[in-house]
Amino acid sequence: MAVPHPLNEAVIQQAMHDMRNGQLGRWEGTGFTADILDALKHPQNAVALAHARVPWVRCQINRDVVLRTLNRVPDIQKEIDAIDRMLRLGASTEMLGEFHGLSHQEVARRRAILALPDRKGRWPVLTEEQDTELWQGWSQARLERAIDPEDDAAMLELAMELAETRQLPLAVVWSAIQDWIDQGLL
Repeated sequence: MAVPHPLNEAVIQQAMHDMRNGQLGRWEGTGFTADILDALKHPQNAVALAHARVPWVRCQINRDVVLRTLNRVPDIQKEIDAIDRMLRLGASTEMLGEFHGLSHQEVARRRAILALPDRKGRWPVLTEEQDTELWQGWSQARLERAIDPEDDAAMLELAMELAETRQLPLAVVWSAIQDWIDQGLL
């Protein structure tokens, strides 16, 4: 006994799902005409098409889109790793919104996934000794690497390194750096 063609089943299942959710516009230009979509409103027609042994669906790969998507995978992974690193280092929700466009809810979800404690209250204030040590580390590294203070990505990378080595929350380090830049202490 021949089995139904899997593409037929998959397409009918998706078409029925979209039909139930009022998203028939997705099917325009695919070969599903108004009369075919109307016929799918009757369950026996949908079942007949889903169980057809002859493939009535043709699958075509858009090579350019596939390659563009595959080429983005490393970038997506880098962004995920960067967000996770920022969260683990104590970045503020505002920083994650600024650098990665994450909402408060997305940041909270990411914190939960990483099993990080909820942030409540104000960030700690740097002691004079911590501030001096951080300033020296930042100014020296910035000059050695010739980092432009307007290059937020490079400044963030440096801030993360300083937060890691000094065991300080990234939000506190970033705030201090931004204050120094705003004051023109370059």
